[in-house]
Amino acid sequence: MPPGRPYRSTSRRIERWDAIRGVRTPLVAAVSGFCLGGGCELAMACDLIVAAETAKFGQPEINLGVMPGAGGTQRLTRAVGKAVAMDMILSGRMLGADEAHDLGLVARVVAQEAWLEAAKRVAGEIAAKSPVSVRLAKEAIDEAFETPLSAGIEFELRSFYLARASQDADEGLSAFVEKRKPEFRGR
Repeated sequence: MPPGRPYRSTSRRIERWDAIRGVRTPLVAAVSGFCLGGGCELAMACDLIVAAETAKFGQPEINLGVMPGAGGTQRLTRAVGKAVAMDMILSGRMLGADEAHDLGLVARVVAQEAWLEAAKRVAGEIAAKSPVSVRLAKEAIDEAFETPLSAGIEFELRSFYLARASQDADEGLSAFVEKRKPEFRGR
């Protein structure tokens, strides 16, 4: 293998994973078993993680003489805090699903036999909401990690006004008052 080729291959993979963050539709990662290294980085690039109770999460690249290179140091630190990220990345320690949930890495922990169905159910719950408000809420939550609080609040308020001006908002409010299920159209 010529020198530099692994870097180019890794760079292309990272670009594809970064493209995941740009997907406007919320992405639910369904995890069962080991979710380590690049797999953990890929799961963290999604919007939320549903994990089987037996799942294990980690960034053990240090054991191979390298380090996370597809967002692991950044996303893990934001999810679990500096101390835990340092521990996991520098020692190669793994987190079980319950600990990952308690620390904020995982949104839901479910029974081993139900992990995929549970993730699909969560995705279905989200998909049943107004596409306009879901997209705007996702963007506002992502903005919370990228900007100071005051800028995030301004972004949220602008997004709220956009959502409120949508036909979906009118439908949702009417359905609430009329005690019926809303029929969102993404407008």
